[in-house]
Amino acid sequence: MSAALTTKMQTANARAALGRFLRVALQSAALAGIWVAADFVARKLALPVPGGVIGLVVLLALLFCGGVAPRWVKAGADWLLSDMLLFFIPAAVAAVQYGGLFMEDGWRLALVVVAGTLMVMVAVAFAVDQAARLERRLALRRALVARHARA
Repeated sequence: MSAALTTKMQTANARAALGRFLRVALQSAALAGIWVAADFVARKLALPVPGGVIGLVVLLALLFCGGVAPRWVKAGADWLLSDMLLFFIPAAVAAVQYGGLFMEDGWRLALVVVAGTLMVMVAVAFAVDQAARLERRLALRRALVARHARA
């Protein structure tokens, strides 16, 4: 392989890597921007809901209505999700600082965590079941409409 061809390949690889990096950085910044804007709104309106939850609902609404295409945020979201463990390190360090609290009330905290986790699991299972039923009904309705349209 010639040196010129090798250099061209390296340049192409570097450009592709830079493009991926910029795409992830811009998409992550867009997601952070949605969160910051939602947090600002939550604070200014003194809403009882955290800005992160409002931002999630706004992003979900934008994805559903077509205002944001999933490919516009996928790379950034994938990167954030893959490195999510890093975001929990401050919480783990804070937990170590309150060792006495865990010694006294650890069983209560564990009970709340387990009960909360179970409630979330049940709620998600119920929501997924209801969504699957709705999807089946809509597919059946579409099939019936298509059948009547042909007849």
